[in-house]
Amino acid sequence: MIIHRKLEETVIGKIGTNKVILILGTRRVGKTYLINRVSERVTGKKLLLNAEDFDVQEVLKKRTVANYQRIINDATLLIIDEAQAIPEIGSILKLMIDSHPHLTILATGSSSLDLVNASGEPLTGRSYSYNLYPVAQLELGNNPLQAQADIDERLIIGSYPEIFQINTWIEKEQYLRELINSYLLKDILSYAGIRQSHKLMDLLRLIAYQIGSEVSYNEISNQLGINKVTVENYLDLLQKVFILFKLPSYSTNHRKEISKGVKWYFYDNGIRNAVINDFRPISLRNDMGMLWENYIISERIKFNAYNQAGSQLYFWRNYLQREIDLIEVKDNRIHAYEIKYSKDSKVKIPLAFKTAYPDADFHKIDSDNYLDFIM
Repeated sequence: MIIHRKLEETVIGKIGTNKVILILGTRRVGKTYLINRVSERVTGKKLLLNAEDFDVQEVLKKRTVANYQRIINDATLLIIDEAQAIPEIGSILKLMIDSHPHLTILATGSSSLDLVNASGEPLTGRSYSYNLYPVAQLELGNNPLQAQADIDERLIIGSYPEIFQINTWIEKEQYLRELINSYLLKDILSYAGIRQSHKLMDLLRLIAYQIGSEVSYNEISNQLGINKVTVENYLDLLQKVFILFKLPSYSTNHRKEISKGVKWYFYDNGIRNAVINDFRPISLRNDMGMLWENYIISERIKFNAYNQAGSQLYFWRNYLQREIDLIEVKDNRIHAYEIKYSKDSKVKIPLAFKTAYPDADFHKIDSDNYLDFIM
């Protein structure tokens, strides 16, 4: 199955701009496939380097214009895969792009911690940064019948690209377990200070069972037997390697609104289910609400990112426990969404929210209309 990634056209449009194009995302999410596709379509001389090759790291270590001129020569497109493996990569990319006016650099990385933080300041004004996510529904074509037929599998197995090439359910489960143990956690555990891998997995399991609920760092700290600061640091790392993302609470300082709450979600349902080792079919699940909410919000993030919507996402709750699953703010307009799988479930906008934000619109996202929200 050939899947055309939405970012491909965006990246193609930036070639020739004498900029560094950063593609960020977890391992196995399709970054190498994407850059190969771009390379095939771009004319002119190209140079592809794998930054995890020790020889490449060694040759790029000498930070001089003359050295990089010898390496790049007359190439107009330089591609560096897994660029975060190279120390001080930001300064290297800056020197390359500044000294080669006809060059575009396309660099990928599996961690925003290394690639963006290390290259952020040196590349100010010289780069474009994009996130590549597990396959979005909008990348699977616009056939609503096929989407409806596949939705149960997306909720359980998720959308990592290789999943679509695997035939049996058992093999898909095995792939996801391997992905967790061999790739995703490998990136996190490589950082200094992460010595308790079992605590990290315990933390992920706790988050997996709290989808759609506010997370208490103090409570998690007590459950895991580690301090609150460590919990926050671990969650920050999990976000920077694109396993988790958070929704903050929305408030404009109304006295009865929760202003400091946070919810955590997984970028991919399959990873969430692999963490808790539960791949049972929908008919046997008692966590359908969590699966549906995680799927819809993660797909909306992909939709907004690939369409460069510029929206900010939140949840809303007040002290009387009235709640709205998703708040989207764009151009100073507030859009409120309640996420329910059943199209027959009735929802009403909370009176407190309507009073506080009378101009906000309110919608229910369910199994009948969700494609309009994520495609």
